[in-house]
Amino acid sequence: MKLENPFTNGHIKNYLLFYASILVIIVLFFIASTLFHDVQTQEKKIFDNEVKEEKSTKEQKEIERKEEVSKKFKLLETGY
Repeated sequence: MKLENPFTNGHIKNYLLFYASILVIIVLFFIASTLFHDVQTQEKKIFDNEVKEEKSTKEQKEIERKEEVSKKFKLLETGY
Protein backbone atom coordinates (compact mmCIF):
# COMPACT_ATOMS: atom_id res chain seq x y z
CA MET A 1 0.00 0.00 0.00
CA LYS A 2 1.45 3.26 -1.11
CA LEU A 3 0.84 6.44 0.88
CA GLU A 4 -0.29 9.39 -1.22
CA ASN A 5 0.71 12.96 -0.63
CA PRO A 6 -2.43 14.87 0.47
CA PHE A 7 -1.03 18.14 -0.90
CA THR A 8 -0.82 16.89 -4.46
CA ASN A 9 -4.13 15.00 -4.58
CA GLY A 10 -6.32 17.80 -3.19
CA HIS A 11 -7.13 15.96 0.02
CA ILE A 12 -5.83 18.88 2.04
CA LYS A 13 -9.11 20.68 1.30
CA ASN A 14 -11.00 17.91 3.13
CA TYR A 15 -8.69 18.16 6.15
CA LEU A 16 -9.12 21.93 6.31
CA LEU A 17 -12.92 21.64 6.01
CA PHE A 18 -12.95 19.06 8.81
CA TYR A 19 -10.80 21.32 11.01
CA ALA A 20 -13.01 24.34 10.27
CA SER A 21 -16.18 22.38 11.08
CA ILE A 22 -14.73 21.32 14.45
CA LEU A 23 -13.90 24.97 15.23
CA VAL A 24 -17.42 26.06 14.27
CA ILE A 25 -18.92 23.42 16.55
CA ILE A 26 -16.70 24.57 19.43
CA VAL A 27 -17.70 28.21 18.89
CA LEU A 28 -21.40 27.30 18.72
CA PHE A 29 -21.19 25.34 21.98
CA PHE A 30 -19.43 28.29 23.64
CA ILE A 31 -22.09 30.73 22.46
CA ALA A 32 -24.90 28.40 23.54
CA SER A 33 -23.38 27.90 26.97
CA THR A 34 -23.02 31.66 27.54
CA LEU A 35 -26.54 32.47 26.33
CA PHE A 36 -28.37 29.85 28.37
CA HIS A 37 -26.27 30.17 31.53
CA ASP A 38 -28.23 32.06 34.20
CA VAL A 39 -25.97 33.89 36.63
CA GLN A 40 -27.34 33.92 40.15
CA THR A 41 -26.62 36.88 42.37
CA GLN A 42 -25.16 36.14 45.79
CA GLU A 43 -26.57 37.82 48.86
CA LYS A 44 -24.10 39.87 50.83
CA LYS A 45 -23.12 38.12 54.04
CA ILE A 46 -23.31 40.16 57.21
CA PHE A 47 -21.28 39.01 60.17
CA ASP A 48 -21.99 39.77 63.80
CA ASN A 49 -19.42 42.36 64.88
CA GLU A 50 -20.56 42.67 68.47
CA VAL A 51 -18.14 41.47 71.12
CA LYS A 52 -19.83 39.05 73.46
CA GLU A 53 -19.03 39.21 77.13
CA GLU A 54 -16.92 36.37 78.42
CA LYS A 55 -18.19 34.32 81.31
CA SER A 56 -16.78 35.16 84.67
CA THR A 57 -13.72 33.23 85.81
CA LYS A 58 -15.71 31.48 88.55
CA GLU A 59 -18.24 30.14 86.05
CA GLN A 60 -15.43 29.20 83.67
CA LYS A 61 -13.58 27.23 86.37
CA GLU A 62 -16.80 25.42 87.30
CA ILE A 63 -17.38 24.45 83.67
CA GLU A 64 -13.79 23.20 83.36
CA ARG A 65 -14.17 21.14 86.53
CA LYS A 66 -17.34 19.52 85.20
CA GLU A 67 -15.58 18.74 81.93
CA GLU A 68 -12.68 17.10 83.78
CA VAL A 69 -15.05 14.91 85.79
CA SER A 70 -16.96 13.87 82.70
CA LYS A 71 -13.85 12.78 80.76
CA LYS A 72 -13.31 9.04 80.53
CA PHE A 73 -9.54 9.21 80.20
CA LYS A 74 -7.09 11.28 82.16
CA LEU A 75 -3.96 12.46 80.41
CA LEU A 76 -0.59 12.01 82.07
CA GLU A 77 0.96 15.17 83.43
CA THR A 78 4.40 14.19 82.19
CA GLY A 79 5.29 12.52 78.92
CA TYR A 80 7.58 9.51 78.89
